[in-house]
Amino acid sequence: MNNILEVKNLSVAYGGIKAVKGITFEVAEGEIVTLIGANGAGKSSTLRSIVGLVKPSEGSVILKGKEIAQKSPEEIVRGGITLVPEGRRVFADLTVLENLRLGAYLRKDDIQADIDWCYDLFPRLKERSWQLAGTLSGGEQQMLAIARALMSRPDLIMMDEPSLGLAPIVVKGVFDIIREINRQGKTILLVEQNANMALHAAHRAYVMETGRITMAGTGLELAENEEVKAAYLGKAKNS
Repeated sequence: MNNILEVKNLSVAYGGIKAVKGITFEVAEGEIVTLIGANGAGKSSTLRSIVGLVKPSEGSVILKGKEIAQKSPEEIVRGGITLVPEGRRVFADLTVLENLRLGAYLRKDDIQADIDWCYDLFPRLKERSWQLAGTLSGGEQQMLAIARALMSRPDLIMMDEPSLGLAPIVVKGVFDIIREINRQGKTILLVEQNANMALHAAHRAYVMETGRITMAGTGLELAENEEVKAAYLGKAKNS
């Protein structure tokens, strides 16, 4: 498989504080790759730097063979990456349909087929097409945030904590959708504190600790790793 994204020696600093310290990883076309780790490990800063919201202090970000580390967020979205942000951040005073249309704001072609596709993926959104996004449940808002990101037809969709604040049954539904989007051809880079769900959904995974990548492997390899179990899955070693 070809790598769609290559991150090389990436560092991100806020003032004198280094949030990300020289990490290297890749995402191959068609994969689900997850970054897991505790709060403050640098996961969200990594995503924000890839999509151009924070400029890296060092390192390289290569999308489909082209360097994007110093490009603007708009140029990066045009290049084929979208981010589903932590906290969903839907436009509360706009309808579901208006949110979807905004997701396609850079496109000049007919977007109706993609609206229909999103409604097929998320029938609940179709039912609430004319409802204000701010009146949706948390799970419905997360569906809308994912659907809105899909409207730009990204080659790579990045998701930052998609299960945050959701009930367990809703979390399962969100991960079912992540798998379905991947089955339909989308490559996904996932940051997630629910390590158990993330590792079982991912083809490959990386563990981040204090700004560094400390482990890598397939999702199932890390799910069975004793150190990962103890640190992130709530299971003591040798239990």
